[in-house]
Amino acid sequence: MPGRTSSDLNASTRLGAVRGVDDVAAGRRVRVTEGGGAADWTARFPGLFARGYVDYANADVDFFVGEPPDELIARIHCIATDSAGRVIVCRSEQEWRFLPGGTREPDEPIAETVARELLEEAGAKVTGEPVIFAAQVATSRNEGPYRPHMPHPLSYWAFALTTADLIHPPTNPADGEHVVEVLALPVDEAVRWLAVHDQTAADVVRLAAAMGLLTSPNGS
Repeated sequence: MPGRTSSDLNASTRLGAVRGVDDVAAGRRVRVTEGGGAADWTARFPGLFARGYVDYANADVDFFVGEPPDELIARIHCIATDSAGRVIVCRSEQEWRFLPGGTREPDEPIAETVARELLEEAGAKVTGEPVIFAAQVATSRNEGPYRPHMPHPLSYWAFALTTADLIHPPTNPADGEHVVEVLALPVDEAVRWLAVHDQTAADVVRLAAAMGLLTSPNGS
């Protein structure tokens, strides 16, 4: 196994604050201590932390900051930044705008899910260790799981921070999204771009930036 890169170490340093998460009332009120103070992310991002319903999955969702149980993670989306600190985002032929990610395969380690999804949807090669910092708790209203290997009725849709380089066009496997555009945008631009079709993804990027988990294009 190769040694850890500087980007690995930087990601781990920025994500150190996540380890101190105090999750209260099943994720409805979350406080993270940073720099001797407590930031109430629920108050700052009320829409993100409000209970929601996802129609295509027929599931109720609640957002929280922290790392869910590995065995209950069904899908993951990535805030992947390049060497300039820009966020990698995707657009499908249906005009959906989203963070790269998707469904976990049977017995697939999280790091492999992240690497596979970034390559498939963004043509990006992971260069840093992915670290989960938030998730949605999804409670399905369906009688059975979406796929046989997936946890049901409760599962987690995780969000991870990692670093990656765009190396070629997305591979676009037949059973996935057909991505027609991949961009690497400064954080604020990525938020505005994603918000056109995916307010949750936009707010998750905003939250990560507010928590100090993302660096700006000039490295600050």
